[in-house]
Amino acid sequence: MNESAFLEKLLDGAEVEWVPLRALSQVLNGYAFKSSRYTDSGIRVIRISDVQKGKMSDKNLKFYPIDSKSEISKYLLTNGDLVMSLTGNAGRVAMLSKADLPAGLNQRVACIRAQEDLVLTRYLFHFFDRTSFENDAMANATGGGQKNLSTRWLSLYPIPIPCPENPEKSLAIQAEIVRILDTFTELTAELTAELTARKKQYNYYRDQLLTFEEGEVEWKTMEEVGEFIRGKRFTKSDYTDNGIKVIHYGEIYTHYGTSTTEAISQVRPELAPTLKYAEPKDVVIASVGETVEEVGKAVAWLGNEKVAIHDDSYAFRSTMNPVFISHYMQTARFTSEKEKHVSRGKVKRLLIKGISKMYIPIPFPNDPEKSLAEQSRIVAILDKFDTLTHSISEGLPREIELRQQQYEYYRDLLLDFPKPEPQTEGVA
Repeated sequence: MNESAFLEKLLDGAEVEWVPLRALSQVLNGYAFKSSRYTDSGIRVIRISDVQKGKMSDKNLKFYPIDSKSEISKYLLTNGDLVMSLTGNAGRVAMLSKADLPAGLNQRVACIRAQEDLVLTRYLFHFFDRTSFENDAMANATGGGQKNLSTRWLSLYPIPIPCPENPEKSLAIQAEIVRILDTFTELTAELTAELTARKKQYNYYRDQLLTFEEGEVEWKTMEEVGEFIRGKRFTKSDYTDNGIKVIHYGEIYTHYGTSTTEAISQVRPELAPTLKYAEPKDVVIASVGETVEEVGKAVAWLGNEKVAIHDDSYAFRSTMNPVFISHYMQTARFTSEKEKHVSRGKVKRLLIKGISKMYIPIPFPNDPEKSLAEQSRIVAILDKFDTLTHSISEGLPREIELRQQQYEYYRDLLLDFPKPEPQTEGVA
């Protein structure tokens, strides 16, 4: 069935009318909550940063005194309200749940409170959740610096209402659209929850497998085990589509997992003599980052050829299994020790003199062959979890991406109603 036939069957002959949002719902602006009055609990303040893509953030929450309800009564939100950011990522929407209440609406955040006898809130949510609407919102935001979206513009935004002359049938059509789209979002949410659980499981087993009793291993500093090679600087202007393969420090914690056989970036070939390289089976380590967690993130380079590395990263070269080292450098024990050596400026930095003094475990240190076999055994177990939880070509992250793409396809299909041709003034 083609797209137009799919919509025609759903509408069953019903007309679609584009109605301004203000005719279907209240559009409210927020209150200027005073940051000096924030408390540890009470009335949650819904800020711009709380409105994430399709959901409410559960991090860095702010609260207002519970006894201020009378002062902010006009700005208190209810279960099922739709909220939208009016600046920053203008047009981004999320729905409130009981878990978010009591809550007050902060300035530069809008509340859309639907007249449920005319339009379903979830129908509005899916309609506003589209990329095309976010593009419209950003294009119509005004002002210097960080642009703002006006509630007046939002109030006038046209909403497609099927069969408006028959509210009961209209709501039934909306409900069917919502049912189909919610099926996809619920599946994505289930997969995301599964991924979170599997990541916790992976972290637990990784730390268990890499936690050794006294006498089981020998602990040696990294400088005793191998050597560090610092990279050479290259910039964005050096990137090219066909050149020397490189690993940038920022890619280590944004793109790569525990190991990789391919580099995603390349720089100009004429830089080759000036660069520093990681050899196959080296561990490439980021030496800077915005957080302590990012600094010291490692990826084992398993490619067949050497790869150039940025000067804010190190190659660690040893006879140990590089993936074993990469896994160990993610453990809670290593992270705790790493914190002692990371500089605490705006940009966090881990120098060679610090990381070289950190310890790693050597199984069966007096039997190199048995040691490598044990390292490989541990790596094989952890790699299965790592693929499941982190791989963007396999495992749960890939499955979530596919389900999200499927949702977006059907969302656009189900809500892509034809708009009426604009009337030309003076034409009968």
